[in-house]
Amino acid sequence: MARVLVVEDEHGLNDLIRSHLEQAGHTVRQAHDGLVALRVAGEFEPELVVLDWMLPGLDGLAVCRELRRRSLAPIIMLTARHDERDRVAGLEVGADDYVVKPFSVPELVARVRAMLRRVALDRTASAPGQGLVVSGPLVLDTAAVQATVAGEPVSLTRRELDLLELLVRHPGRTFTRDFLIDRAWGGAYDGLDRAVDTQMVRLRRKLGEVGQCIETVWGMGYRFRPGWGMPPSPSDPGGDGSCPGQRSTGSLG
Repeated sequence: MARVLVVEDEHGLNDLIRSHLEQAGHTVRQAHDGLVALRVAGEFEPELVVLDWMLPGLDGLAVCRELRRRSLAPIIMLTARHDERDRVAGLEVGADDYVVKPFSVPELVARVRAMLRRVALDRTASAPGQGLVVSGPLVLDTAAVQATVAGEPVSLTRRELDLLELLVRHPGRTFTRDFLIDRAWGGAYDGLDRAVDTQMVRLRRKLGEVGQCIETVWGMGYRFRPGWGMPPSPSDPGGDGSCPGQRSTGSLG
């Protein structure tokens, strides 16, 4: 069971979601506008956030962006917007899932359960003794501070390995520069924005073709999209390493 923050300005819907989540065993806090949501999140430290897009004051996108600067907690966005571009915008700023209104509250609770299960699996994979992180031909051995691409060793510093591990363990999730600074350097100070960019340039160069999978999300930070431009995995010598679909334009730095 988890701590869940529900941010929805329609009081009746907010109460209904809270009731179903509490029946499922979760501890729930509520907020009805963006500024209160950020304050409650700082106090409550939720393990998952259900976040409405259309909020008074600070809208859901702005709240999502700020939450993602502070936390890895998954965010499920609620919206009445049906346009694909809107859904993409939410995912770009750090949302993990989307539920379009009107929706079934039991289905939302099921999505919460599935998201928390995925987080639990991530934590298990990160536990001591589970030091191998694999994505196609890329293998990270966090215990030994080693990395290989298609069996060939890649020389990485501890900080480079830590940053790369974070990205690879959460494929498709955008991490802001501030979050990466806090994770790798332990806090922000002048000049570190540029240091993050420099670190990513070095990582891309060291990883060769696999480095293309580290995407720049303009105005935000970085994410890892496995498959694009990857050479074949040693376990799949006949594959071409490519990711299904087309590369989004302008996303690589």
